Amino acid sequence: MEKFEKLTGIAAPMPLVNIDTDMIIPKVFLKSIQRTGFGKNLFDEMRFNRDGTEIEDFVLNKPQYRSAEILIAGDNFGCGSSREHAPWAIADFGIKCIVSTSFADIFFNNSFKNGILPIVMPQDVVDVLMQDAEKGENARMTVDLEAQTITTSDGESFEFDVDPFKKHCLLNGLDDIGLTMEKVESIDAFEQSASSARPWV
Repeated sequence: MEKFEKLTGIAAPMPLVNIDTDMIIPKVFLKSIQRTGFGKNLFDEMRFNRDGTEIEDFVLNKPQYRSAEILIAGDNFGCGSSREHAPWAIADFGIKCIVSTSFADIFFNNSFKNGILPIVMPQDVVDVLMQDAEKGENARMTVDLEAQTITTSDGESFEFDVDPFKKHCLLNGLDDIGLTMEKVESIDAFEQSASSARPWV
């Protein structure tokens, strides 16, 4: 998993509330257990017409937001079913950070495991960030995970909370497999000891 340390990028404003996982990646696309390839179908029903043409006024189809790496979203982001394909699609599209007033618990935890930083902020702060994001591609925000701050294009900075363990995992690029591999020496030692003690196993 790629490390998340400090990100400066375009923020896309998406003030919709209750964006569920079926809106993020519709169930018709859940045909693979690979983590890649889902970005092209992110928000499919909001991004594309039935004939496959783009819906021009959808935020991520606008030229200034096509390369957005930060999403400023409405309340209760990631609700609905617990599909892990939702953060896969977001990460594959290139979005690395989502800011909202609240997230569904399963989506929130899955995001960290897939290299995405979900930040919970009070409504008044989200409003400021949303207004800054509406300025377009020239208004770049900076998210500093080590300092736990998010800074607008005008230099206004806000602190955010993050679980220390989840912070450690993101800073070091550790998913569940990576965490296990950190203990590989202890695991090998245990297996050798167990094999010696019970050679018949």
